[in-house]
Amino acid sequence: MFLKKIAHKTNYHVNPSYSNLNAFMRDLPDNYEKLGKIIYKGRNELREIEYEGVQMVIKSFRIPNFINRIAYGIFRSSKARRSYEYARILMEKNIGTPTPIGYYTSRKWFLFYKSWYVCAKSECPNTYKDLIDGNFPNTEKIVKSIAALTAYMHKNNMLHKDWSRGNILFNDTPDGVELEIIDLNRIRFHKIGMEEGCRNFERLPGTDRMTRWMAEEYASIMGYNAEECFKIMNSCKEKC
Repeated sequence: MFLKKIAHKTNYHVNPSYSNLNAFMRDLPDNYEKLGKIIYKGRNELREIEYEGVQMVIKSFRIPNFINRIAYGIFRSSKARRSYEYARILMEKNIGTPTPIGYYTSRKWFLFYKSWYVCAKSECPNTYKDLIDGNFPNTEKIVKSIAALTAYMHKNNMLHKDWSRGNILFNDTPDGVELEIIDLNRIRFHKIGMEEGCRNFERLPGTDRMTRWMAEEYASIMGYNAEECFKIMNSCKEKC
């Protein structure tokens, strides 16, 4: 019994601000399939639920391959734990992201098995994809706000490795553009130069004018040459 207990060790953590959800997090693996509704199903799965008046999104990460099960079990933090910890870091830097609620990791026979990340539901109604597909009157303002956020992250040695249309949320308000970012486990922390920084925009499709706005705003904040930034971004960017 003792061997089985340590072989199938679990670990969960709850944001102190959501201590009332401790039992919910503790029992998450047992109840997950019965909770809320699926809003995305691919490599990973997202469910949206409301529990005790809190609207949440749960991200269930797929079971990794055998090599990664060893790595996550011994050398690396789980994607769920990284998502939670990186969200706390972003919030300390005043970078918008859905409020982290907690994470849960489990093992089977000493190997990492599965993990879940729980956060509050974002109040930003749009993604970058909507900006491309829709007709927003303040497109220039929104695009420049995204470029400014990217520059701020890079100045703080943060590089989102999946800086793409579904991972940038925004709300265009009379007081300005509110931005939140998701899929936080893909963030890496290191010094970022001009080439790498400009190439970070490559998965954000747009017209040449949008690319120009991004390049000018990013270059202005980073202290780079705007034309050089535009050339790099334009050479590798997805087109509309």
